[in-house]
Amino acid sequence: MPQIDSTPTLFRRLNLYLIKPSKYDDDGYVIRHWKGVLPSNTLACLYGLSEDVKNREALGRDLKWRIEAIDETVQRVNLSKIVRLSRKKRAKTIVCLVGVQSNQFPRASDLALSFRRAGIDVLIGGFHVSGVVATLPELSKEMAILKEAGVTLVAGEVEEKWEMILQDALAGTLKPIYNFLHELPNLSDAPLPKIPESLLSRYTVRHFGTLDCGRGCPFQCSFCTVINVQGRMMRFRAVESIIEMIRRNYREHKIRHYFFTDDNFSRNKNWEAIFDVLTQLREEEEIKFTFMMQVDTQSYRIPNFVEKASRAGCSQVFIGVESINQENLKAAGKKQNLIADFKTLIDTYHKAGIVTHLAYIIGFPFDSEESVKKDMMRLRSELGAEQASFFMLTPLPGSEDYRQLLSEHVVLDADLNNYDSFHETFRHPLMKPHVWTRVYEWAWKTFYGLENLKDILRKTPAKKYWGVFSNFIWYKNAVEVEGGHPMVHGFFRLKGRRERRPTFPLEGQWDYFKRRIKDVWHTLTGWVKLALEMEEVWLATRRRSPLEEHVVLELTRLRKRVVEWRSLRLSELQSLYRTAVSSLKASADGIDLSSLRVPSRIQLWFRKWDVFSDSLTFTRAPLERFWKKAWGHLKQGAVFQIEYHKLAFMSIREIALFTRFLLSFLRRSASAA
Repeated sequence: MPQIDSTPTLFRRLNLYLIKPSKYDDDGYVIRHWKGVLPSNTLACLYGLSEDVKNREALGRDLKWRIEAIDETVQRVNLSKIVRLSRKKRAKTIVCLVGVQSNQFPRASDLALSFRRAGIDVLIGGFHVSGVVATLPELSKEMAILKEAGVTLVAGEVEEKWEMILQDALAGTLKPIYNFLHELPNLSDAPLPKIPESLLSRYTVRHFGTLDCGRGCPFQCSFCTVINVQGRMMRFRAVESIIEMIRRNYREHKIRHYFFTDDNFSRNKNWEAIFDVLTQLREEEEIKFTFMMQVDTQSYRIPNFVEKASRAGCSQVFIGVESINQENLKAAGKKQNLIADFKTLIDTYHKAGIVTHLAYIIGFPFDSEESVKKDMMRLRSELGAEQASFFMLTPLPGSEDYRQLLSEHVVLDADLNNYDSFHETFRHPLMKPHVWTRVYEWAWKTFYGLENLKDILRKTPAKKYWGVFSNFIWYKNAVEVEGGHPMVHGFFRLKGRRERRPTFPLEGQWDYFKRRIKDVWHTLTGWVKLALEMEEVWLATRRRSPLEEHVVLELTRLRKRVVEWRSLRLSELQSLYRTAVSSLKASADGIDLSSLRVPSRIQLWFRKWDVFSDSLTFTRAPLERFWKKAWGHLKQGAVFQIEYHKLAFMSIREIALFTRFLLSFLRRSASAA
């Protein structure tokens, strides 16, 4: 990067705020959570670039820096504090709204205008700005408004340009628009993403990082914005710098999980060199980390790719199958996706011990309510992937779909807040309004229904069980408790009364208080329901010890058939427990305890006498039947018909089962982390 002379400025301090904006929900409130899930790689990239300029003293040796990275999905933007600091003598404040997607643009725009009214320099970049500039001959209305307000628009990538932009800001010569779309930077020696320590604790998985090893994509999918924003010519970071970053982050920040955000890692020309060195880190330096990557449907055909990915620490692959209707794939320009090969693709990754996660889009031209439901059942029964994420086809600015629909004068939703891939943004040719949304929501509920989760976990290898199980909790919490998409929603929604979209009225304190009480109650009851559902899944799929299997066989022999637990009455269940405990004790008496470790001996002794052991329980159905019956008596006022001795037994049973489930989950999750 060419050096800019360190000329003195009027400023002694630079306050640089890098803000990744959130979006508004359907009620107009900013979506923010107590714990997030996915850190922003764009935010990490801009933080790394800013730290590089600071450390090189490129803007002056005497300049004091304050760099603050704010992820609004997990942090509140303190507008008054930023404005107050901007008014200090000889201090320059710059607010950068980074990585702004189309659905985040309304929120970003409101923040930008608020800062501009306070006289603060504001820059905004990301896929929406870049997509509009790449697609349209002139600025869209929402971008023209920001430009008129003095907001600087930045299109394209800013590696090799960031120092120059900051220099312009200090000199008071910021341009209205910076367009770098045709000046794609060389990434080989670019500063690497860096997430500040203060942000790490705000996510559910604390030791989690992101990294783009390369950018761009050679394919021509019509719905994708990457090819027009980051280009079809792929560019790559140096292998040595990637490895050094992973090594340093592991030792200094204990980061041991990564999401490689490359749109298609399997087309990174350095994939083999990266995998080989990562394998050395894991096997020779004992740096035990894992990573998730995005790949295309042809990746399994690359010689040694899957095997080397597994040895290098790949735990999961995100695959854009998009549809299992070949006509849809043809219409979307996904010529490389061949449905006949999908099962082989998934099986190949499974054989290497890698979990598969499919991206599926609903709303292609040949989709209908009936065809989508039919395809979803095939997706469940035939392909065998552990996870799936569903999206609604959305013509994002920067995509060929967007350009095509505009040229055909198709009416598009005017509210960019809905361009999040889970709202209808145009009239579908084969699905009436709201039917499209209904079938989209049905797909989530069907794939993440309890029976399908049980089927998946029964087939999941023991080493991957708790990782897949944890992802199910994340996804079901987002969809069923938070009522949104897992890529957007974290855990426990936070809402600020004044953080509401200007097009909505500001609620009074009492109305807001009632709303929040309702929200919190919904969340807490949703968590209880989710916890019991996941306990049911665990009971049906948990791995049992040889001793437990022996007892199950004994029960099968006694019943002369496989026990159908859902059909058991309470008296039968109690009788079977007494028989099972006797068998368990007899089997345990024949075991040489001296050959066992102390924890195993204690556990074995405990199970010999614990009539509430989960060892022989495969379902919560008897418990649920009892509670339903007891609740029915209570509602009718027939309190004397409640069997209180059974009530006590069932209460202890519930506590024992859930305690075992919770301890198993926490212990295995902690060891996996």
